Amino acid sequence: MKIAFIGLGNMGAPMALNLVKAGHEVSVFDLVDAAMQRLAEAGAQACASAQSAASGAEVVISMLPAGQHVRRLYLGRDDSPGLFEALNDKPLIIDASTISPEDARVFGEAARTRGLTYLDAPVSGGVGGAQAGTLTFIVGGSQAGFEQARPVLEGMGKNIFHAGEVGAGQVAKICNNMLLGILMSGTAEALALGVKNGLDPAVLSEIIKQSSGGNWALNVYNPWPGVMENSAASRDYQGGFLTDLMAKDLGLAWELALGCKATVPMGSQARNLFALHAAQGNGGLDFSSIQKLYRAGE
Repeated sequence: MKIAFIGLGNMGAPMALNLVKAGHEVSVFDLVDAAMQRLAEAGAQACASAQSAASGAEVVISMLPAGQHVRRLYLGRDDSPGLFEALNDKPLIIDASTISPEDARVFGEAARTRGLTYLDAPVSGGVGGAQAGTLTFIVGGSQAGFEQARPVLEGMGKNIFHAGEVGAGQVAKICNNMLLGILMSGTAEALALGVKNGLDPAVLSEIIKQSSGGNWALNVYNPWPGVMENSAASRDYQGGFLTDLMAKDLGLAWELALGCKATVPMGSQARNLFALHAAQGNGGLDFSSIQKLYRAGE
């Protein structure tokens, strides 16, 4: 298929690369030229604009940091039209960004009025999942749109879920990431407590991993440096899922809870911890670097 991919960050670049490997004709755009060139070297076509990338595409996929970036791409600004206005064809629109459900519904309605099918399809699985093509896609939108998207999503992911109508994918993703933030901060807290009382972090991790405290953050993405060879923690917390993005997602969870009067005390605490960690200059590090917050003063 002819696919336009917009947004080649830590997640978007490997996702687009997997589409190239799957045999799709992929046109890419990103504000960072070097990111586009790496994809071009792998067989994608680098484009000068999002409009150019989307021209003639059957599917447009976006993977952007936050709602304001998605809004600017699709709806534009006062001085420039958005992609929805520029599309002469009727490609399927798949936004894999994590944004608020309300924003997703606004973009979905704007697409519908122009005869376009829009899906919100945030992902879970991290950079490792993006690179391996094993991401989980959580899709909101029509059943027909979901079935149309499935063959494309299967080129990037292993688990493809239809959560409901437009916005439902974002609700599910926000709930997942709130729990992930809670688990990572709790895991870091437990490891720091054990190490400060003389335990080896690798030994403690294995004990908890085989006990009732085992969880994804510990078992797959251990936050203590040197315990897990391929974790971000063992790369000085470089790459991966940024602290700034986790703080943003926890903020989305808080806003969602506020809107429906849900009680999220642990989610709120995790939000405060990651916000504090980001404010201390760690926003550009992987979110597992929350471990550093508990090691202050060592």
